[in-house]
Amino acid sequence: MLNRENLESLLAKGGNVVGTDGAKIGSIGQLYADDDTGEPTWVTVKTGLFGTSETFVPVEGARTEGEDLVVPFTKEHVKDAPRVEADGHLTPEEEDRLYTHYDRGARTYTEARTGTESDAGDVDLQGDADLNAGTPTAGIGAGRDTYDDNRTRDAVGHDTSGPTTDDAMTRSEERLNIGTEREATGRVRLRKYVTTENVTKTVPVEREEVRVEREPITDANRGAALDGPSISEEEHEVVLHEERPVVEKEAVPVERVRLDKDVVREDVTVDEEVRKENIETDADGRR
Repeated sequence: MLNRENLESLLAKGGNVVGTDGAKIGSIGQLYADDDTGEPTWVTVKTGLFGTSETFVPVEGARTEGEDLVVPFTKEHVKDAPRVEADGHLTPEEEDRLYTHYDRGARTYTEARTGTESDAGDVDLQGDADLNAGTPTAGIGAGRDTYDDNRTRDAVGHDTSGPTTDDAMTRSEERLNIGTEREATGRVRLRKYVTTENVTKTVPVEREEVRVEREPITDANRGAALDGPSISEEEHEVVLHEERPVVEKEAVPVERVRLDKDVVREDVTVDEEVRKENIETDADGRR
């Protein structure tokens, strides 16, 4: 069974409120407790962009699941709950509207209450506030609130959907609060690998070839020609040379490569539906 300690622990851990459909509704905001018993009766859920609004959800029927609070309602049901300011107290009228929305009946208030209606609950923001500061009556009743029919009504006309509130009707509308969030979309890496390619170059080389030269006997070479035996067998040898290509490879740095990022700005059109209330007058069937 959920108690004040369970919910304060979830609040301290920054837990979330999850619906019966498994959808995350929002993060746990504030805890409201019954002034008589000190037991938690309501918890607020931070919803909307950046958690700017809070919606009330009854604690009855909820259970813990890890660091989350699972409530017996769907996300849509909670989002459609009546808008009540999370200012630390709930008036009887506000609590009645919430109980009706969640099909929990209404709290029954005694006719002995005098003066201004007392607040129906107090909020513990830090887990150490006095949860018995208000003066609520008993818990959930079977029907709607019981009020003194003879109470004074200062407003012109009265609210046909419930007890008289004031002399005006509030018209509200939804507005879009659009922001941006940063998320990772991918990773880029530099990777170096080795490939092989053929390189063709032309290198000039030299080689020696034999050429036979013949010269006639002249007075200039006659002495060399008659030197030696007249008739003999001889051999004469010449060594031939040639050049050939010699290949040698070396690794040399050619460039430096690094990753950098550029910020590209573009306009994104957001198309979202918003609700707004309209007020019209109906006098004897004529609008």
